[in-house]
Amino acid sequence: MTVFKQEIKSQLKAILIWSLSIGILIAACVLMYPDMESQMDGVNKMFSSMGSFTQAFGMDRLNFGTLIGFYAVEAGNIIGIGGAFFAAIIAVSALMKEEQDHTAEFLFPHPISRVQVITEKLLSVYFIILILNAIVLICSITSILLIHEEIFWKELLLIHLAYLLMQFEIAGICFGVSAFVTRGGMGIGIGIAGLMYILNIVANISDQAKFLKYITAFGYTESADIISSGCLELKYLLPGMVLMIAGIATAYAKYTRKDLR
Repeated sequence: MTVFKQEIKSQLKAILIWSLSIGILIAACVLMYPDMESQMDGVNKMFSSMGSFTQAFGMDRLNFGTLIGFYAVEAGNIIGIGGAFFAAIIAVSALMKEEQDHTAEFLFPHPISRVQVITEKLLSVYFIILILNAIVLICSITSILLIHEEIFWKELLLIHLAYLLMQFEIAGICFGVSAFVTRGGMGIGIGIAGLMYILNIVANISDQAKFLKYITAFGYTESADIISSGCLELKYLLPGMVLMIAGIATAYAKYTRKDLR
């Protein structure tokens, strides 16, 4: 597992920066909730009159005046966008950097197969994402305890599980892209994550665009749906996992036969 350990070691700074940034932002939002609680009735009325904007972020189905509703909107958007970008960047650079940094000529003369390299790099990507989400969840739980509110365990864990799976899906797709590019992959990865986020907003606004929920990784991360149903939307989750597996399979198929520079 030499490659796996090296990948984790090389990404330690990025893991700390991203996880603490996301975790601290979420904690800051939660810590502000007691001061804003008395004003939430007015905020709910304001959001209810904003039409498409309210629908775009699912605020028409959430009570912004409760901690769970407040958390779902504020924390959900932070971990959704931040986590998606992080997963995309880590995954799309995993295979690409061997050619971009000219380390392939050092790595592959060693007695290690390309399949093993791909596997260890893939495992490192998912392990890194797990670390980020664990730190963010700890920050969330700690902040809720600090304001002396009861933790909504089921909904909290389901929301974070949904965003973890979303990051896994984006990582799988971007890992497949990583096998094809030698530079500029970071922009492509961020573009994929950003496009999926926008597609989900469009699907929330327009009934005619609901089919986009099956394409975007954000389709099953809707906190309003998770809170109301108490589970993840399998009809959106399963196609997402298929896309993730397809991306990973593409990475193996391409990289094992690729003429490395």
